[in-house]
Amino acid sequence: MAVSATRIERHARSLADPAGFWAEQAAAIDWTRRWDKVLDDSNPPLYRWFAGAELNTCYNALDRHVERGRGDQAALIYDSPLAGSKASFTYRELRDAVARLAGAIALRASARATGSSSICR
Repeated sequence: MAVSATRIERHARSLADPAGFWAEQAAAIDWTRRWDKVLDDSNPPLYRWFAGAELNTCYNALDRHVERGRGDQAALIYDSPLAGSKASFTYRELRDAVARLAGAIALRASARATGSSSICR
């Protein structure tokens, strides 16, 4: 498999200017708090990327795609020749399923905290 010139150029740039390269790549992600420093190399060999930054992984993986008009596009395609099964899930379907699961987990945690053994549906 041939490696494209663009890929070779990007790799070279990532090595020549790691902080600059990864700051540019990070601009494609939605952050809830922007980083203070792209690469904190003050304590080698323990380096920290995007020190002080915060993001919501689930939002970046699902919600933002729905908000930007891609809700009905396939986000996950499952194809198992061994099991002979196929399934496809859109961004919207996955976002909604994750929200339901998060709600169930929160409800269960709340029930445990209050000592309740029943879960209302």
